[in-house]
Amino acid sequence: MAEKSLKIESEIGKLKKVLIHRPGKELERIVPDSLKELLFEDIPWLKRMQEEHDAFAKILVQHGAEVFYVENLLKDILKDTTVRENLVHEVIDQNPSSGNYIDGFLNEYLLSLDSNALGEALIAGVLQKELGHMERHLVLTDYLKGPEPYAFYLNPLPNLYFMRDPAITIHDGMCISAMATRIRKRESQYMSAIYEHHPLFASCENKTFYRDTNFFSVEGGDILILSPTVVALGCSERTEVQGVEELAKNLFKADIGIKKVLAVKIPSNRAFMHLDTVFTMVDYDKFIVYPRILKEVETIIMTPGKENILHYERIDSLQEALKSVLGLPAINLIESGGGNPVAAAREQWNDSTNTLAIAPGVIVAYTRNEHSNQVLSENGIEVIGIEASELVRGRGGPRCMTMPLYRGCF
Repeated sequence: MAEKSLKIESEIGKLKKVLIHRPGKELERIVPDSLKELLFEDIPWLKRMQEEHDAFAKILVQHGAEVFYVENLLKDILKDTTVRENLVHEVIDQNPSSGNYIDGFLNEYLLSLDSNALGEALIAGVLQKELGHMERHLVLTDYLKGPEPYAFYLNPLPNLYFMRDPAITIHDGMCISAMATRIRKRESQYMSAIYEHHPLFASCENKTFYRDTNFFSVEGGDILILSPTVVALGCSERTEVQGVEELAKNLFKADIGIKKVLAVKIPSNRAFMHLDTVFTMVDYDKFIVYPRILKEVETIIMTPGKENILHYERIDSLQEALKSVLGLPAINLIESGGGNPVAAAREQWNDSTNTLAIAPGVIVAYTRNEHSNQVLSENGIEVIGIEASELVRGRGGPRCMTMPLYRGCF
């Protein structure tokens, strides 16, 4: 029997295949006036960001992972005429409309591009001036937006290098995220199309547990696969409680071996954003956690009942909940910041708890988070540090930047 394309049954199994996105032209299209809309706090320096990302990818390869780039997979599927026409139609249909007249020219422009140029445009966006060469009548939007040198008919996707969010592998299927913010919804559209049409995933038969078209938001940063039988789902700023319940039901119904879902409610706060920005798994019984949230989180264990009804069990603490669902006598919650609340707050903002396990007890983390990395090392975790003066500007760490496709046994 051929090896499956997807296999993720833990957070810490040996990383063998991973999907990432190398930051590109879309990052150079962030201007101060668009920072809030594009979910950034600062203007990144693309050249340095790419150098840091390339160094990160090199570490993954050196440790045995096969690395795929989402931009390449997107360009691959756009070689198919039907796929390109359907995807462009879907993108324009859900794009904040400039009116049918402009949408028609946008459609014509995009479909005039070859697969490589189209793939770049779908990620980097389309400036109004890029349609200036096309013969057409001027309309009101031209006059209203004309003076702006960075007016877009299709917005860029600068958050795409955080590949964890638009989709996530669970066992041998995929959860396509229903993104919470309008600016990121196209990322999930692209992942849905890639998953359905790229030969890399042909054996998966489009097996999905959630879709980007679902009503309630669910994002990949709120999904942690703790073991072959347990998944943790965060209720956060980006993932709604109703989405957590719907995904839990789908996982139980899929009969893939998931026996328990741990729902973790964290404060709805930009500084936290997703569950994996305050809490990640680093070994069989070890987790790094931002200590401030320990008194604020709510934990509920969900199990399947009859007729698609969920059973709920509230647990007083995150530590006790993890012991219960994993069946372990003890859990080590390693507090970021090394016991210093000021250091913990500063380093949490720079993603000290957003670590990527590439094997049990071996993680990739940002070098800049010195206190947190030190306490991890003191607890027996091998920390591979990467530079991130620019990568960190998007508010995400090594886990955020990766979508693991295949891991070794738990």
